[in-house]
Amino acid sequence: MVDIRVGSEVIKNIRLLIFDKDGTLMELHHYWAQMVALRAELICKNLKLDKDHVGKIAYVMGADLRTGRLRPDGPVGLKKREVVLKAAVDYLVNAGYNDVHDLCFNVFQQVDEISSKNLKQFVKPIDGAAELLRKASRYGCKTAIATIDRRERAKLAMECLGFADAIDLVIGADDVSRPKPDPEQINFILNAFKTDRENAVMVGDATTDVQMGVNAGLKASIGVLTGLATKEQLKSITPYVVEDVSKIEMINQDR
Repeated sequence: MVDIRVGSEVIKNIRLLIFDKDGTLMELHHYWAQMVALRAELICKNLKLDKDHVGKIAYVMGADLRTGRLRPDGPVGLKKREVVLKAAVDYLVNAGYNDVHDLCFNVFQQVDEISSKNLKQFVKPIDGAAELLRKASRYGCKTAIATIDRRERAKLAMECLGFADAIDLVIGADDVSRPKPDPEQINFILNAFKTDRENAVMVGDATTDVQMGVNAGLKASIGVLTGLATKEQLKSITPYVVEDVSKIEMINQDR
């Protein structure tokens, strides 16, 4: 069991840390901007569309390719894969292309395969992520990931970053029926570890992450400013907001 120090506050008696993935442990914009750009390029290539459409399709999926950053309202980085896919399909239908769902679905699959073969190009760790995860492991505190990404993709990313051995469980959007901020993912994790809610903490960069922890009745939700949400947005949900995971201090009670 550990105590968690966030600024001047101490959250006591924690057995389980639950993390979001993108924007919390892994750079959000670097990963998803590349993924979305590749999806948009392949969609345009398949339909023989002008390159002007690449940026527009990427934008409706949630990435501004001019800046290399995600849009604060998503959908990519915030919502399930199916929502991002539908955004691309809707754009094409509005442009006069019908029956394009299967084409877009196949492109998403193709991009998964391409990125999986060269994942180091797509993923970068958040400062302090490896240290926090490994310290949790040394102190006997369980760790889990609750992500909107698919479970196997999340596992691949963690392996590529060298985090996999310090993470006890990964739950993806494909493991549950209800998206964040519904607490279904957290409930799954609590049941898997047989851990009480008052001994668990959620850490995430999006309002949906933090609200999920609140909705699950956890001891605390900690917001980090390495994703899409502002300090004000996170502070409206939780008193615990830090710059990044490196500012979360773990205190071993067994010392």
